[in-house]
Amino acid sequence: MRADHDLVVIGGGAAGLGAARAAAASGARTLLVSESEIGGECTFTGCVPSKALIGAAARGESFAAAMAAVRAAVTGIAATETAQTLAGEGIDVLRGRAVFTGSREIDVDGQVIRAPRFVIATGSRPAVPPVPGLARAGYLTNESVFDLETLPGRLAVLGGGAIGCELAQAFTRLGSQVTLIEAGPRLLGTADPAASEVIERVLRAEGVAVRTGVAVTEVSVDHPGVTVRLASGETAAADRLLVAAGRRPEPGQLGLAAAGVRVGERGNLVTDRHLATTAPGIYAAGDVTGRMPFTHAAHAMGRLAARNALRRAWAPVASFTPRAIPWVVFTDPEVAQVGLTEPEAATRPGTRVAFLPIGESDRAITAGRADGFVKIVAGPRPVLGGLAGGQVLGATIVAARAGEMIHEPALAMQAKMFTGRLAQAVHAYPTWSMAVQQTAAQFFGTFGGRTARPAGTGRP
Repeated sequence: MRADHDLVVIGGGAAGLGAARAAAASGARTLLVSESEIGGECTFTGCVPSKALIGAAARGESFAAAMAAVRAAVTGIAATETAQTLAGEGIDVLRGRAVFTGSREIDVDGQVIRAPRFVIATGSRPAVPPVPGLARAGYLTNESVFDLETLPGRLAVLGGGAIGCELAQAFTRLGSQVTLIEAGPRLLGTADPAASEVIERVLRAEGVAVRTGVAVTEVSVDHPGVTVRLASGETAAADRLLVAAGRRPEPGQLGLAAAGVRVGERGNLVTDRHLATTAPGIYAAGDVTGRMPFTHAAHAMGRLAARNALRRAWAPVASFTPRAIPWVVFTDPEVAQVGLTEPEAATRPGTRVAFLPIGESDRAITAGRADGFVKIVAGPRPVLGGLAGGQVLGATIVAARAGEMIHEPALAMQAKMFTGRLAQAVHAYPTWSMAVQQTAAQFFGTFGGRTARPAGTGRP
């Protein structure tokens, strides 16, 4: 069989771009096949437009100005991800729908492409809960909310995860009356519970009607709006309804059975720690794997999958390890997390927690931003135990600049540094990151009246 390319990447989002660029940089003949716009969900309906909207809302801009900022941001970033740009990097691009006709062959709208190796990076789609009446309600998702031409006077948001919390706050600041409904017991269910408390308090203070621990039982259309009925007996009336109930892997109609690629119960492609699927020579990366659903994680997976797919027989196989990959919720204040939360760490012997209310940071005092905290989890190192504070196992930061601050503990985890290095490094004054140093100092004695405590031994 004559191969047309060394590697074919299916999907043009963050994972696909990461894979294609890594492959091309290694000298491989690389083809990127994308059914939708190159750049994917993050560029057109996810990270880029949402952060532009959040920023405009924080600046107090009008809805029209905010949407103009969204369009400008998307246009600017999409311009760096065109087929022409990729061609200059040595990547061939083919727009169309790919279908496997065998383990080494795909059909793209009638064109047959052969290659010995593939990376599947088809991403994810919004998860829509099976709520009676929801399908008739003309609901929005992150794929359609940025197409709004007028600001909803009343907006109901189903889902209190990152997307739900971010957009609930943004639309409130733009002038909507927002109701945020979460079936789970708290907002941001994967975050440290202390972070959830801060964000709920802040959202309520800004006027968001927060309903947690209650499921939606029915949605009815009441022209020109909708009524959301809750299991508690309450109702929420809204002009528009935004579904932000998470995302699910999108394997698409790729003909995966013909290639021997197994799909899991959640729609994810089954992969091992090297991101190899059940079919030799076929790898998967990004949201379609069901692993960390973040753009930066998808990009890292794409690069790793391409390297493993193209490696020489004698070269080591790399593993995807999410242990030190941080994530951020871009509410105000931001929530940033890496590694273990305190409840997760509490089950491990010898783990300790250092906690600093951000309001005790001089930078927060000067900025008048007292909401939040820095929490660092540390535990014993192999052989060396708790020497020099042991090693960082996780961190949660809630602060105005938490998304920037989290990378210091993330680096400590990636490099397997002693926790003491965070306390030893001289930080510029007065900066937000200085709070990380002050928190780490608690592992070595009392700082500001606080010392590290065993994980899970009570509230800060």
